[in-house]
Amino acid sequence: MKEEQQVRNPKGLLISLCAVMMMSVMNGTMFNIAVPDIAKTYQLMPSEVSWVMTGYIMVYAVGALTYGKLADFYPYRTLITFGLSIFCAGSLFGFFAQNYGMVLLARVIQAVGGAMIPALVFLAPIRYFPNERGKVLGIVSSVMAFASGVGPIAGGFIAGFLDWRYLFLTSAMIIITLPFLRKNLPQEESKKGYIDYVGAALIAGVISTLMLGITLGITWLFLFTVLFFVLNLWRMKAIDEPFIPAHLFKSNQYRATIITSFLGVVCLFGMMFMLPIMFRDAYGLGTMMIGLVLFPGALSAALMGQKGGNLVDSKGNTFVLYMALGLLGTGFIVLSTLVGAHPYIVSAAIIISYMSFPLVQASSADILANILHKNETGVGMGVFNLLNFVSGALSGALIGKALDVFNPNQPFNWFGFEGTTAVYSNIFLAFALIISLGFLQFRLNFYKKEQTYAQKKPASL
Repeated sequence: MKEEQQVRNPKGLLISLCAVMMMSVMNGTMFNIAVPDIAKTYQLMPSEVSWVMTGYIMVYAVGALTYGKLADFYPYRTLITFGLSIFCAGSLFGFFAQNYGMVLLARVIQAVGGAMIPALVFLAPIRYFPNERGKVLGIVSSVMAFASGVGPIAGGFIAGFLDWRYLFLTSAMIIITLPFLRKNLPQEESKKGYIDYVGAALIAGVISTLMLGITLGITWLFLFTVLFFVLNLWRMKAIDEPFIPAHLFKSNQYRATIITSFLGVVCLFGMMFMLPIMFRDAYGLGTMMIGLVLFPGALSAALMGQKGGNLVDSKGNTFVLYMALGLLGTGFIVLSTLVGAHPYIVSAAIIISYMSFPLVQASSADILANILHKNETGVGMGVFNLLNFVSGALSGALIGKALDVFNPNQPFNWFGFEGTTAVYSNIFLAFALIISLGFLQFRLNFYKKEQTYAQKKPASL
């Protein structure tokens, strides 16, 4: 394949991609641990300090989609150089920040640059590893899952033994990956194409108001979400080359895949958000002990990634997605039953669900890569990444509200433990139901006969 021949050192490129993905994901999860310390430093209310995460996620989500679109036209080397340079500048700015306003600005700058990473890391296997795409996507997804588990441990260690400001300095070290990425990425030329900046602004409005409404609980912002959404629909029909082509969503296969992936990731991110809270409040564990209890799950995800990627290449992406959903649903039922038992038993049960993370990501991304036209891979995968970040914000907000409102003593699961862990048992049971719905909708919709998308080809670029 021409794309593979362009890469001088495929192994070196893969290692570089994994390294930059690892450091990027850890940057996000490390700061979750530091939020209480930042609040204490600047005497902030919880609603005020929450902007450290809210602002970052909001800009990151918009940026991931934007970089995906830009990747259809501009060389990866150019985009990754720009993104990592901006991210590093934001990290250094945050390390020397003198007030909370500077900390927030640093996080926004980080997000502007860092949003490039998931966009391009998920696109690179599609472009440069066409014959081993499933395997590479599995490895990348496993790194993402592993980093999500290791990040809180690293963040707790750095903030505990040094200071939370050193998290910014640690994040700045991501720049060391840039020379290796530039060396291993092929030299490419920019392509001519039209970018709908008005459409991009409208989509940014949809995402921003939605994320703010979800994370801050400001319900009237959803009115603006609806307004921006309607304007975006009008824009998509009004011009020939909108920012997101409308015919993407007319594909039964594309629509079924992103919905299933969204539901799966909602549950996975919800689990990752809820487990530290559960071990702290219901079990009374400290930060470091929580990290150690969660570590086997993160390690299992890392080990499963390559195996799952090989299965995608050998058995097929839909087979792996069905298997991942089956494992995920089973894992949540097991957790619903065992939550309340000894922490080590729960730690072992977490492995079943955690190991499904790279399988869901790799199989979904591979399915989308097969569906999308090569000139729309960037924006198509950009929507996939966007929904991943929205799912994280949505699941965190809903679970946080559920934990605030509900405090049952008896779980719905007949075999579950009574007491303070009953609410967590119920949430895991709800996750299992959501996964079942995702499985059914994928089964029903993915194999429907295509009508519009197969007939309508993208405009020449």
